[in-house]
Amino acid sequence: MYPPYIDWATFEKIQAMIRDNHSEYDRNKTRGVPRPGKALLHGLVYCGECGHKMVVQYKGGTQYLCNSLRQQTQGPVCQRLRADPVDDHVVRLFFEALAPAELDVYDRVMASLSEEREQLRRARRQQLERLRYQARLAERQYQKADPDNRLVAGELEKRWETSLRELKQAEEAIERMQNDHVQLDQLDPETRRMLTEAGQQIPEWWQTDRFSREQKKALLRCLIDKVVVHRIAPDRAHCRVVWRGCETTVADVAVTVGSWSRLSEGREIEGLILRLARQGKSDEEIARYLTGRGHHSPRHTTVLRSSVQIVRLRHGLLRDHRQAHPRQIPGFLTVPQLTAKLGLERSWIYDRIHNGMIQVALDTERKLYLFPDTPETLTRFRKLRAGKLNSLRF
Repeated sequence: MYPPYIDWATFEKIQAMIRDNHSEYDRNKTRGVPRPGKALLHGLVYCGECGHKMVVQYKGGTQYLCNSLRQQTQGPVCQRLRADPVDDHVVRLFFEALAPAELDVYDRVMASLSEEREQLRRARRQQLERLRYQARLAERQYQKADPDNRLVAGELEKRWETSLRELKQAEEAIERMQNDHVQLDQLDPETRRMLTEAGQQIPEWWQTDRFSREQKKALLRCLIDKVVVHRIAPDRAHCRVVWRGCETTVADVAVTVGSWSRLSEGREIEGLILRLARQGKSDEEIARYLTGRGHHSPRHTTVLRSSVQIVRLRHGLLRDHRQAHPRQIPGFLTVPQLTAKLGLERSWIYDRIHNGMIQVALDTERKLYLFPDTPETLTRFRKLRAGKLNSLRF
């Protein structure tokens, strides 16, 4: 009833965008609109085990979860992966794709596309010549037919009309292609400069939170079609990034686990920590060294200083007197030892030391509160707890 104000191709493109904004995870068809959640790849991650799309779970930390088979067959969860390591890996690849050195890839793609267009034009011209020949041949056969033989003449006339119709359609297709053809020029210097600056600035803006989470996800979707992940070991996942244009990038990604025992190189890392600690390296230096070699703590993507300290203390390697470790002082009890014997909370004793009910001097050398290791000390503390004494003095 009304004249169209957009062409059919534009209408179909808009409809595809609208369908893609719906999160149809069960049917693995659409990605959903970018949302403000922490997971940067929601709607793009697929399970390398069963092929279904993975969903995001924020309970217990950001995770990618494949529960399609569980919903369909009540089977176990296929895969569960921490999102941060996968997101960090894909973002690094995204920044590499924006690097200025990748601009020559654009030139090669443009040259390849121009060659493909030329091959298509040659094929269409050859098809057009073939259809013209078939139309002329059908015309000659019809002209030579006996008019009295109506069945043969009618069939030849039908073939001629079909040939003319196909010829006209081919000519219209070539005309449309010529009208729609856009000259594929190389990047001009100004455009190349702008793209180079964008490739340098986007990572900086990304780190300084100039982009919202929705904008970050939209930027990733401009280049990335899907990400396929498959856990190949407790602490490693095989990650395949499928880019727009079907190019792929494959790598193994270190993922976090629950304990040192689930790390593939857990024992080797612990041995390296102990060896470096015996050489006098600080916890911070050991953590930086191990991170630089690609190792990580069980629950983090890098090696933490606290993780190094825990391993060191577990094996009894003490740095100095200021250790968060129970000390054995002959003839004295520390606060942790005293609370263990009395069944009290440490805060109960520290509160009374601070308000003056328990008067004890801090040992200046060890920086600890020390109490005589005698039965009388335990008896006096029990009386203070029972309200039979108002204060203690040591």
